[in-house]
Amino acid sequence: METEKEGGKAMAEAATPRRSRLTPEREAELYEAVLELLREVGYDALTMDAVAARTRSSKATLYRQWGGKAELVVKAVRHSHPTRIEEIDTGTLRGDLHALVTQEDDCTMQRNAALMRGVAMALHHNPDLLQAFREHLVEPELAEFRRMLQRAVERGEIRADCPALDFLLPMMIGGFVTKTLLDDQPPTRTFLTSYIDAVVLPALGVPPA
Repeated sequence: METEKEGGKAMAEAATPRRSRLTPEREAELYEAVLELLREVGYDALTMDAVAARTRSSKATLYRQWGGKAELVVKAVRHSHPTRIEEIDTGTLRGDLHALVTQEDDCTMQRNAALMRGVAMALHHNPDLLQAFREHLVEPELAEFRRMLQRAVERGEIRADCPALDFLLPMMIGGFVTKTLLDDQPPTRTFLTSYIDAVVLPALGVPPA
């Protein structure tokens, strides 16, 4: 089985600077193929050879563009989320969080939740994946959540010294995870919107609407 340390000639060629930027359409096509493979075989069994074959790409091109399997998978996962936090600014924190949830329908949310469970299991024994996950997914989203909260502080919606400020992302992730664990049901927009109003916003000191 191919590993992150392998790649032979493709890895050697990939050592050159990344070039020949892919079109957005081609990049989206590659990401969708990666997600399909991820759902079919899981992270550990997914190989760059399989991605190259599925997408009719050369393995050297994949390594030039993404460096390795971990970065490619994490960026594909990030691409699968249609909502970008940085694009949301409704004028209120409640509106921002509701917009974040309602941009995905329940079917998409269910599919993405299942995908994330598989990736989360692989994180425990794949240091390269964990590093890429933090660098390309967690840290950018944390930065965007902080900007969202800073706007709320500047508007006077929440106090700058609110102790729950550092826990917004864990609280949001908790809503996704616990719904599946406790009820054996995927999260829905209705559930997450209610969760935001009943748990997240009160923790931040935002009064009821």
